[in-house]
Amino acid sequence: MAEITCSKAYKYKLTPTPAQEQIMETTLWRCRTLYNTALEERKTAWERRHVSLTCYQQQAELPDLKAAFPEYADIHSLVLQDVLVRLDRAFQAFFRRIKNGEKPGYPRFQGANRYHSFTYKQFGNGARLDNGFLVLSKVGRMAVRWSRPIQGTPKTVTISREADGWYVSFSCEGVPIQPLPLTGQETGIDVGLKVFLVTAHGLVVENPRHFRKSERRLKRADKAVARCQKGSHGRRKAVARRANAYQKVKRHRQDFHHKVALQLVRENDVIYLEDLQIANMVRNHHLAKSISDAAWAQFRSILAYKAACAGKRVEAIPAQYTSQDCSGCGERVPKSLSVRTHVCPSCGLVIDRDENAAINILRAGQARWALSRTDGYNHPISRFVQESPVL
Repeated sequence: MAEITCSKAYKYKLTPTPAQEQIMETTLWRCRTLYNTALEERKTAWERRHVSLTCYQQQAELPDLKAAFPEYADIHSLVLQDVLVRLDRAFQAFFRRIKNGEKPGYPRFQGANRYHSFTYKQFGNGARLDNGFLVLSKVGRMAVRWSRPIQGTPKTVTISREADGWYVSFSCEGVPIQPLPLTGQETGIDVGLKVFLVTAHGLVVENPRHFRKSERRLKRADKAVARCQKGSHGRRKAVARRANAYQKVKRHRQDFHHKVALQLVRENDVIYLEDLQIANMVRNHHLAKSISDAAWAQFRSILAYKAACAGKRVEAIPAQYTSQDCSGCGERVPKSLSVRTHVCPSCGLVIDRDENAAINILRAGQARWALSRTDGYNHPISRFVQESPVL
């Protein structure tokens, strides 16, 4: 039997010399300039001639760019090509949103605080490993803090700048999965703001509210930057302290998501969750900050990734009426968001609103999966509802 593999990214801290840091800073600045220039070229070509430039047309101009601006010859050709690929992806997403009737969001020009990485598109061509060191074309040989062994076949290498230094990320294919023992359990989860999530079996995970708890400290960091004179050395130090403060909140949230996801994957073979349209939900200005603080989309991505690596399964279920329908009899009981307890006037069931939704999500997921496995024979959905292990 063939070994089951997956794609995975490995991220490590770099320890460059001051000269190498300066080279990478310059590379970022020139890549950002190329991105903005290519965006301006596309924009002008359409406005003046109604011509839509392609990524390949712009990549074909790179040799002329290097001849006109010799400083771009100091950057590997694959790095420059990847800049134009990023721009093309932004336009593809723009056209996709138009086609789907969403808010278009035309590709924007990238400021100095929005462009943080550059990529070598082929491992071994411009970026390679040599005796535990990372060797980058045009940059040099750098030490890597190997926090874990790399597995699979590296395909791309991305260098990124964060608040506390430089990092390298290897995108690998053919990474063997590490299956966890099967438990025979399935569950549904309902995410929220009062508590982070509730499972169909009654497990409650409290919402840590990382941003809310750090908000006063973050505001002080923002005010410290505002008080400094622009361009001063003190302002640069204040900006660095502010970036570290926000990075700490981000990492606390990510660590929490990883731990909760691992617990769920260890305890269950199949996990069903709501297919939430978070982009629409954050339009509610009363809840937008709390929804962003919970970061449900990031948690869902981490959960799906851990399940795939462990040989488990995560399924997204439509979220309509999961909180309104009674998990005891199916009666629809309308309630506002402020009502946290489900009370059914038909069957008398009294249960927490989120747990009621989690049970409905589990049943809907089991019914949907069963119908997809019937191969033409349609089992009654009610049978799978009645056989739910929650009851």
